[in-house]
Amino acid sequence: MKNHNLLLLADAYKYSHHKLYMPGTTYVYSYLESRGGEFDETIFFGLQYFLKEYLQGKAFTKEDVDEAEQFMNEVFGRNDVFDRKIYDYILEKHDGYLPVRIRAVAEGTAVPNLNVLMTIENTDPNCYWLTNFIETLLMQVWYPTTVATLSHEIKKVVLNYFKQTASTENEKSVQFVLNDFGFRGVSSVESAGLGGAAHLVNFSGSDTIAGSMLAKKYYYAAKAVGFSIPATEHSIVTLLGEEGELEVFKQVLNTFPTGTIACVSDSYNIFRACEEYWGEELKEQILKRDGTLVIRPDSGDPVKTLLKVFEILMDKFGYTVNDKGYKVLPPQVRVIQGDGISYSSIKEIYEALKQNGISVENLALGMGGALLQKVDRDTQKFALKCSYAEVNGEKINVMKSPVELSANGELSISYKKSKAGKFKLIKENGAFKTVTTETVEKDYLITVFENGRIVREYTFDEVRANVAL
Repeated sequence: MKNHNLLLLADAYKYSHHKLYMPGTTYVYSYLESRGGEFDETIFFGLQYFLKEYLQGKAFTKEDVDEAEQFMNEVFGRNDVFDRKIYDYILEKHDGYLPVRIRAVAEGTAVPNLNVLMTIENTDPNCYWLTNFIETLLMQVWYPTTVATLSHEIKKVVLNYFKQTASTENEKSVQFVLNDFGFRGVSSVESAGLGGAAHLVNFSGSDTIAGSMLAKKYYYAAKAVGFSIPATEHSIVTLLGEEGELEVFKQVLNTFPTGTIACVSDSYNIFRACEEYWGEELKEQILKRDGTLVIRPDSGDPVKTLLKVFEILMDKFGYTVNDKGYKVLPPQVRVIQGDGISYSSIKEIYEALKQNGISVENLALGMGGALLQKVDRDTQKFALKCSYAEVNGEKINVMKSPVELSANGELSISYKKSKAGKFKLIKENGAFKTVTTETVEKDYLITVFENGRIVREYTFDEVRANVAL
């Protein structure tokens, strides 16, 4: 039982399009691509959620048409825009199953920008308008794709610095380095699920439970794919006031005498906490633990704060020098930085640690709004455009090619120029390439949805495997 009306999930102006297409139109074919952006490639992810949640099966009912007709007539203030006959036709002819075909690259695949990622086409000539009617909804795949891409690019940075500074045996132990702290910073629970799952394509640390739940419900994850640890927040540490902070720290260690536990330590003075409380009063207890205490600064300049924190901790707890020549705290002590973390700041922090002879394996990262919220459709410049149509039996390659006037008064062709034709995604010399030829050995665009039914699904393990490739 769907809890939404698909017929009210499009941009309002699209309800007029069935009348605005040229008479005789029988086929519309559109494609999705990243036209550029912050990163050179994208990790395609999230389409399966939208197909399962919104499009598969009987997509709408007569009651949905009734509701949409009344509401859209109110929206337009006239009754000659919304035409219920085109929706009633799908109910009568197709039992509410959408006569469209969607092809897409396998989820989790890294595809260089300016390549086709997904195509949509109608399979019933009377439903030519349907292809771009569902654009509004399907375009939202930009969000999980962008988060997966950002998380993946951060993983590249992490791997690079681990190879340079971490113990050889820990080079690949990066699954829990970047932890998702973004649940409270997103705009909705649905965003938390999509963005949270997208991050978990690359890493395994997360406090955004909605991400793991989405992976289980829509991608057949057998169990939770995002893992967390016991951790404090300021409401706990400040409960007894500044004079009671040490007692709270003792409570933390006594409550969880084994395993990994994190404690925010900047409620009053992070440097006093590291030097006097953790490094002196509680030092013996920490070093006897069968587990790791993760100390969390949460304010101040990340680079300068971390360097000072590590200076204190290494003075108090000592350190070893790994096979790469970098300092490593005892395994009972680590640090997590969860404030001010972004793609750019991570590189600055890691480089500062490296320059000061500190292995990055000492540090975990927590990322909130910058991971799940500070992205938009233009981060990777996503566009979904019509590229081919058939009108009165004529096959037409369709494209846009805007001429732009710059601030200097110069004319040029816009980067928004779209592709023309019907596409295949191939590999040429090991690299993806979008082509229009019909004679190719392998097309990496796979039919995933046809006439209301999902015909190819991915497990979360498959998605992760594709990313790993």
